[in-house]
Amino acid sequence: MKKATFLNLAVLTLIITATLVSCKEETKTETPQPEPQPIVVEVDETPDYFQLRPEVEKAYGYSHAVKIGNDIKISGAVSMDDEGNPTAVGNLEQQMKNCYADLDKILKHYGCTFDDVVKEDVFTTNMPKFLEVAGYRAEIYKNQFPTGTWLGVKELAIPEFLIEIELEVHKTE
Repeated sequence: MKKATFLNLAVLTLIITATLVSCKEETKTETPQPEPQPIVVEVDETPDYFQLRPEVEKAYGYSHAVKIGNDIKISGAVSMDDEGNPTAVGNLEQQMKNCYADLDKILKHYGCTFDDVVKEDVFTTNMPKFLEVAGYRAEIYKNQFPTGTWLGVKELAIPEFLIEIELEVHKTE
């Protein structure tokens, strides 16, 4: 009987030891993590048209700007008064400044600045003169210049126009 008691005691000791060891081990249970959900920003894709000079634009059949979502396309600005008559005739530098003044009005309408411009295309009938006065653009684009193209052209819509500037804008919300 002593042998059976010793054996029972040995088995009991093993069971207790195994139980104590298993109690010390931490059971790792993974908490399931929710899958990340994409952030969805609703962007209004309805075109928003803007006319700087409604009567002139209606007569010529265009809108000066259209915003779709965060992007704005601005038609070429030329140096004209509110009746559509050319201004600063013969003075390319002043015509360029007049173009930028009109473009600034359109940008402000949409809550933008020249810092939001991503593309600028310049069309001029006198590229050498434009190159002489193009430094003025550094007063417009204070942080960085946009991409763009400068093109010398034979003529613009009205013979007195020497320069036309169009923009593409990306407005960050």
